Amino acid sequence: MIKVIVVDDQNLMRDGLEVILNSFSDIEVLACGENGEEALKLVGEFMPDLVLMDIRMPVMDGVTASKIIREKFPKVKILLLTTFDDEEYILNALSLGVSGYIFKDIEKEKLRQAIMDCIKGTFIMPTKVAEVLAKKVVKEEKKVEEKKLKLPLTEREAEVASMIADGFTNRQIASALYISDGTVKNYVSSIYSKLGIKDRTKLALYYRSHI
Repeated sequence: MIKVIVVDDQNLMRDGLEVILNSFSDIEVLACGENGEEALKLVGEFMPDLVLMDIRMPVMDGVTASKIIREKFPKVKILLLTTFDDEEYILNALSLGVSGYIFKDIEKEKLRQAIMDCIKGTFIMPTKVAEVLAKKVVKEEKKVEEKKLKLPLTEREAEVASMIADGFTNRQIASALYISDGTVKNYVSSIYSKLGIKDRTKLALYYRSHI
């Protein structure tokens, strides 16, 4: 049985999700909340397998709540509910290690499948969300080309450095650039060596100060 907590500031959406999820024999909704602060309390109290949470909420949004949950309860999966208008929220949440994103108008059976896949470790990303990520990558490529960074890096290394500065994880960089995780690690090691830097935070600061 998969234990779930539902968090959404809209009563109708929250109650509807609870009813739908409880209709499945292998999913149980333990509790519901209406903002990120409530999500934190509920996760600490119930220790669910997964938090199904709206990305945009008052008091504390889903991005901020996800960051804290990932730090305090790393084993808890987080599946964020979003709309196509939440581009900035989606981009801000990419580096937090959430398990994926689904649109609020998702069909009932696809919702169940997304939760099942999420629990198995599959990263959930609808096509439209992937398009947002792809557009971001294109913008970064143009930024690198237009500003012609005066750094001792190859074009690809500069591209990777730019994405790291924007909070992308190695896994997300690999997915966006269609290269392996190992290749990304090699690029990162080369960047560190050339710039005399040893961590991602310092790299981000260095990169931004040189563009």
